[in-house]
Amino acid sequence: MDDLVAVVGSARRGDREAFAELYRRFHRAVHGVVLARVSYGEAADLVQDVFAAALERLPQLAEPAAFPGWLMTIARNRAIDHVRGRKPTDELTDVPVPPPRTAEVAQVLAALRELPEAYQETLILRLVEGLTGPEIADQTGLAAGSVRVNLHRGMKLLRQRLGIEEKAEASDVG
Repeated sequence: MDDLVAVVGSARRGDREAFAELYRRFHRAVHGVVLARVSYGEAADLVQDVFAAALERLPQLAEPAAFPGWLMTIARNRAIDHVRGRKPTDELTDVPVPPPRTAEVAQVLAALRELPEAYQETLILRLVEGLTGPEIADQTGLAAGSVRVNLHRGMKLLRQRLGIEEKAEASDVG
């Protein structure tokens, strides 16, 4: 955390390399948070918008240690603003996947879209962005315990929505 505070402090003082380091550390988390709300094709542009807004607002950040949560709030707000006025759709179905798995992935993503927002974000960060639980906690500002709970409950709900809960429980016992 001390390293993060130092990097944020340098970025606040105008160090572009420090801000590039913040981008390197957090772009996957921002992408995942944005992807929970917009299509895959729109996500990359919004990630850039989020970091542009963060650079502009960085001097307003009162506590450098709060950077992860602050950044994810900007990401959520940008994504919400982007979709405001559009009717909800299953936009996550455009994530590029190998052709034989397209239908399967579309089914999973549609089920994922039906989950509560906190579970969507956490599961996208884990399953799509490939972040570990501790990385999700570090990059979102959530407590590690909250991430574990969100992942556990989210996966349980996702399995139920996909009709695979019984199989998973049977294999866990066996």
